[in-house]
Amino acid sequence: MDMTALGFLYPGHSGEDDYPRIEQLLGSDIRVDLVHTEIGADPHRADALREPGSHAKLAAGVQELRHAGAEAVVWATTSGSFAHGWDGAQEQVRSLAATAGMPASSTSFGFAHAARELGVRRVAVGATYPGEATRLFTDFLAAAGLEVTGAHSAGIGTAAEAGAWGEAELLALARAADSPAAEALLLPGTALRTVAHLPVLEKELGKPVLTANQVTVWEALRLADRRVNAPALGALFTREPLVQV
Repeated sequence: MDMTALGFLYPGHSGEDDYPRIEQLLGSDIRVDLVHTEIGADPHRADALREPGSHAKLAAGVQELRHAGAEAVVWATTSGSFAHGWDGAQEQVRSLAATAGMPASSTSFGFAHAARELGVRRVAVGATYPGEATRLFTDFLAAAGLEVTGAHSAGIGTAAEAGAWGEAELLALARAADSPAAEALLLPGTALRTVAHLPVLEKELGKPVLTANQVTVWEALRLADRRVNAPALGALFTREPLVQV
């Protein structure tokens, strides 16, 4: 099989080491290329969240991915997409696709598509963000047709702080956010290093757990029309697709 090259625009530096870890778990015929974009202000305020996703900042990273031979590009941030609202996030990825000359998406749409892939409608949200940003994410999920059974905000102000979290903090967030009514748990924020902890999280909760870097790479694979079985990456990577999105 020919090599599949996936491109990602990642704001700043926090949890990016999840991506080479995912690449190792996917197999030798998939390449993950990461380009860092300028983040500007880090606080998780609604106004600051929209700035990293400006057309100019995304376009600056696209050329490098095109030269690397990427077949699809994903804007690897949750907050930098949902902060624009459903319509604004759609316009963002349309503009990115036109600039890149390849299929494009973002982490927020990755969450929506991954939930559909798993056949779940009711989800719980555990976010490191302050409450305002978490509400913007739950509004985005509602626009995607998902029912949010509950949302827990850890109130962390910056991506850098989230990037310092380990397994204990992730498990505490997951337990605080989960509810019996939820069919899956969503942990947004590509600053969080979650990939190494997915098996523990899913075993603890007894249900699928979708995390930002996990769904970001899955979304790129979807755009490239690839399906990969990688059990270490959670339930999302261990089943046949229910729906072609």
